Amino acid sequence: MENTDDDNALLRIVNFPTRGIGARSIEQLQEAARVNNTTLWDAAARAGGKVTAFVGLVESLRSATQNLPLPEIIDHVLQHSGLAAHYQNETGAKKREAEERLENLNELVNAATLFVHENEDDSLTAFLTHASLEAGEHQAGDSEDALHLMTVHAAKGLEFHTVFITGLEEGLFPHQNSIDSGELDEERRLMYVAITRARRRLYLTFAQSRMLHGQTHYSTASSFLRELPEALLHWLTPRVSARKAFAAGSYIKAFAASPVMEKAPPAPSSVWRIGQRVFHQKFGEGVVTDSEGGGNEGRVQVNFKRAGSKWLALEYAKLTAI
Repeated sequence: MENTDDDNALLRIVNFPTRGIGARSIEQLQEAARVNNTTLWDAAARAGGKVTAFVGLVESLRSATQNLPLPEIIDHVLQHSGLAAHYQNETGAKKREAEERLENLNELVNAATLFVHENEDDSLTAFLTHASLEAGEHQAGDSEDALHLMTVHAAKGLEFHTVFITGLEEGLFPHQNSIDSGELDEERRLMYVAITRARRRLYLTFAQSRMLHGQTHYSTASSFLRELPEALLHWLTPRVSARKAFAAGSYIKAFAASPVMEKAPPAPSSVWRIGQRVFHQKFGEGVVTDSEGGGNEGRVQVNFKRAGSKWLALEYAKLTAI
């Protein structure tokens, strides 16, 4: 959609999800581009059959998303390109991998939402450029110490002195699909695999809130935590009650060598009230019309003079009162 001169990108998506464009058709496309000294996109625009249908799809996506905000552009493409449906319809041995791919796609929408709040240029081109540069920015060199980030599946057969298991929230681990289908045994086995990767220390964590598909969601701690022996757990934040501990942003440490209590500082309450005039560096002046959540996890709706109504995460909006 954004850079039709990228032949490699076109080759990655022209027949994925499957569109009936076989290897022979792609070879003919490449030959036509070579003979006419054009890009593959230009050659595809003059081709026929299912290649023409692919060109029409890309053009329709470009037209439909022309005036949408960045996160909505990405969400629209995921839904209408057939990519989301492709992974949603996977069954059997590929189902779990497909679910992980869907979660990665949701994270792409989340990344776009944060990018809009943090950057003045929130165009699709700017986001893609940022993502390309960011991809290798934090990779450690061969001689540098680094953390290993991996899925539970990828960790099978490996052991480490210290392991952090993140995302222990109901609906995430165990996954909502397993909860709905009543098939928690496989998820429980994965939890066992994750726990037994640790030789010395195991940290189990859950988030008070999480951004999913561009929206902030509040959830509860994983039911798997309640299945662990209480005597083997040490709460780093005082567990006065499960509700209060969760509200404080609790972290749980199991099998810890030295019991040290650490209490997370409370999040500051929101200072914005409905009707208050505010200024945003990008959108200009506006008026607060609604709010939800509290502290850094909250967000406000602001009606801007130039940009219209927008929901902004307080942690990233950097609003100032007028």
